[in-house]
Amino acid sequence: MRRLFPFGLIVGVTTIVLAGCATPVPPAAVETSAAPTQTSTQPALPVTLAAKRVVVLDPGHNGGNGSHPAEIGALVPDGRGRTKPCNTTGTATDAGYPEHAFTWDVTVRVRDALIARGIEVVLTRPSDDGVGPCVDERAAIGNRAAAAAVVSIHADGATSPGAHGFHVAYSSPPLNPAQEGPSVRLAQTLRDGLAGAGLVPSTYVGADGLNPRADLAGLNLSQQPTALIECGNMRDPGEAETLSSATGRQRYADAIAASIVTFVG
Repeated sequence: MRRLFPFGLIVGVTTIVLAGCATPVPPAAVETSAAPTQTSTQPALPVTLAAKRVVVLDPGHNGGNGSHPAEIGALVPDGRGRTKPCNTTGTATDAGYPEHAFTWDVTVRVRDALIARGIEVVLTRPSDDGVGPCVDERAAIGNRAAAAAVVSIHADGATSPGAHGFHVAYSSPPLNPAQEGPSVRLAQTLRDGLAGAGLVPSTYVGADGLNPRADLAGLNLSQQPTALIECGNMRDPGEAETLSSATGRQRYADAIAASIVTFVG
């Protein structure tokens, strides 16, 4: 039976929304500031531009996908009149470090950095031990959140000798105004941030670190500025070492978080 995950995990605010229900978060789960009382004479603090923004982070794949082939193999709309599988298991390094673990770790690091800047963060999955959600539902989470930016974090598994480097994908040709301009600018901002951190653009796909795609449902179905990062090639021995290390993952996370802050303002 196919299981869908119509949730968005909201972090950095006082509730978590799961399947449309608001559940109070214990005080220790998030850091909040005490709201001023009605008798307070202190003026309200100004709300920064970033604090008004919602960013959706989409850690690619999920740790339980591999044990549920029927569910992740179910066909869903791709946004261009065709269908594609709900999701996949992702790739892994030759040493066995899986992509889903990499994407979850980097996403958590990016989430924490954005929350520290006052940005509200929504995750498309709450952990790394579940199944899904499907690619169409991942797009729907960003749409429901009216996200200022949706960033999907992945790593590639190219087998061509010497293939390495990052690339950032966006939906092309565009299907709506958000894809026509804002998504391209988001992709360019992420590319510039990764390159500025000394990370190498892809040597094997796209051009100058950018890769326009028509086949990615999560990008095609988005009505918000959306881009997908392939942080590097897990099958390249040198790059796999960086992707597998905590220091390397922090390097990617810092570059991604800084780029998102630049984009949302």
